[in-house]
Parts: sequence; C-alpha cells; structure tokens
Amino acid sequence: MMMADSGPAHNGESKANDTFEQDLKDILNDGQDLTDVHNTVQSGSPNKIMTSSFPGASTGNFGAQSGLTRSLTMPPATSNISLSSQGAPQNNGGDFIPKTVHAAQTKLETIKHWSLNTIKCTKQLISEKFGKGSKTVDLELENQIESLRDMQRKYSNILRLARTLTNHFYQVVQTQRALGEAFSEQSQRNPELQEEFSYNCETQRNLVKNGEVLLGAMNFFTSTVNTLCNKTMEDTILTIKNYEAARLEYDAYRSDVESLQLGPRDSTPAQRIEEAQRKFEEHKAKFEKLRGDVAIKLKFLDENRVKVMHKQLLLFHNATSAYFTGNATALDATLKQFNIKLKSANTAGPSWLEQ
Repeated sequence: MMMADSGPAHNGESKANDTFEQDLKDILNDGQDLTDVHNTVQSGSPNKIMTSSFPGASTGNFGAQSGLTRSLTMPPATSNISLSSQGAPQNNGGDFIPKTVHAAQTKLETIKHWSLNTIKCTKQLISEKFGKGSKTVDLELENQIESLRDMQRKYSNILRLARTLTNHFYQVVQTQRALGEAFSEQSQRNPELQEEFSYNCETQRNLVKNGEVLLGAMNFFTSTVNTLCNKTMEDTILTIKNYEAARLEYDAYRSDVESLQLGPRDSTPAQRIEEAQRKFEEHKAKFEKLRGDVAIKLKFLDENRVKVMHKQLLLFHNATSAYFTGNATALDATLKQFNIKLKSANTAGPSWLEQ
C-alpha cells in the first residue's frame, strides 16, 4: 500500500516541476530587454508593459497576480514616482566636466602667454646686452632714477652709523647708571668720603637723565630715517622696477612688430601683423602709464625727503649740542619742540607675547 501511494505522488511532483519551468520561460520571454528598459527610463513612457503572471496564480500556487504585475511594470509618464526612487542613475555632476575642461584650457592659455612673453623679453634683453637691439631711453628720467638709487645707498649708510652711535651711547648711559649706583653705595659705607662720593653720584645721575633724553632724540632720528630709506624710497624703487619691466616688454613687442613689417608680405599673414600690433599698443599704454607714475613719485619723494631730513637734522644737531654742552634746559626744549615723548622708567615693557 505504501509503494502504491508513492507512485502517484512522485508523478504529481514531476508534473509540477515541469509546469514551473515552462512558466519561468514564458516570463523571461515576455520581459523587456535592456534596450527597452533604457528607452523607458529616457522617455518616461514604457514601450512594453509586462503583465505576465504565473499560470494558476488565482489558485494561490505562486502568490497574487496583482503583486507580480506591479513588480514587473514600469511607472507611467504621469506617475508621481520619481525615477531616482526606482534606482535610475542620475547625472548630478553634469556641469563638472565642462567646467574642468574650461579651467584647464584657461590655465594652458595663461602658461602659453607667459612663455611667449618670457621668450620675447629674454631675446630683447640679450640683444640689448650685446648691443644688437634698440632700447627706449628717457635720459632725464634715467638720471633721476640713478640719483635716487645712489641716494638710498648713502642714506642707508647714515642710518647704519646712526644706529651704531645710538647703541654705543646706550651702553655709555647704562655704564653711567651703574657707576652712580656704586658711588651711592660707597658714600654710605665710607663716612670719611661720603661727600665726595655723593657729588660724583649726583653727577652721574644727571648724566644718565640727560643721556636718556638724548637717546630719545637719537631713536626718533633713526626711526624716521629708516622709514624714509626702507619704506618711502623702497616704494618708489618698486615702481621703478615695474617700469623697467614694462619698458623691456614694450621694446620686445616693438621689435617684433618692426621685424614683421620689414619682412616679406607674402610669407607673413595680415592677421599675425594685426595681432602683434595690438599687443604692442597694449604694452605701450602700460609702459607710458608706469613712466608717468615714476615721474610723479620721484617728484613727491624729493619734496618729502627735503622736509623730513630738514626737521630730523635740526633735531639731531640741537639735541647733541645741548647734551655735550651740559645745557639740560635746551635739551628738554628740543624734545618739546619736536613733540618727542620719552618712555617713563617705571613703565612696564611689552610682554613676550606682545613682542
């Protein structure tokens, strides 16, 4: 009985397996291929809706037909379901590649322009060194520039010597202060020489007091000369360097235009001549502008230098003469005349963080 019952059961199982394989083949044949799916995503309207279901779905063999249909159907064009929710690829960085290409092209153009400009200027500089190229020279302006550079060197030497004198005199004042303290100590320990030690102590203290006033005048002098030499003059020197670079570019492009104009017309295209002429005009305008800036700065620098040095030289002379003649009243009057305020001895110095 048991063997007889197993035969029909086995045949039913084999039949069910054959039905399942046939249904699976039908579903695969009815499904969309990759091209259809791509077209559906691009257009938003499916070319082919898969509505196949397993046979016998109504009997509950493989689940509800409606659920299988929903899982195999693309959303219609009027559906509110976004393609991103269905796993469709998005191109959020669509503008990144064009912007990157544009930036790279701009960078290459900049490098190309810089390279051509450097080659032209180097060629012009070498030709000027060997006396083969012509150079634009403004004799009056060149003489003023050379005078300024020579003046800056001499003022730098004055500044160096003034700083050296100030440092040495500072050491003298510190030595006088220490000597006065030593005299004061000995006046207390030597009653028989107390009066003599006291006189010398008072003299050294007066020298220290007047020396600090002279140091204030010296420091003011060196600070002002340093500003004039290393800031005001240096600013004009920087403008002069820009002017000289513009002059070299101007002559380089001028020589380029002249060589093109003197060359054979047949072998040189007109567009190239026009482009060279345009660049030459641009560098000419830049050169003329910087030449005007240099002339104006040289004029104002000379006027400012005379005013500043007249005041500083008068200060240095009056303070030095008053100190070494022992005229403390004239020394104090000199500092008041030039509005110089001395730092109080009790004033705390800046902290290491402020320094």
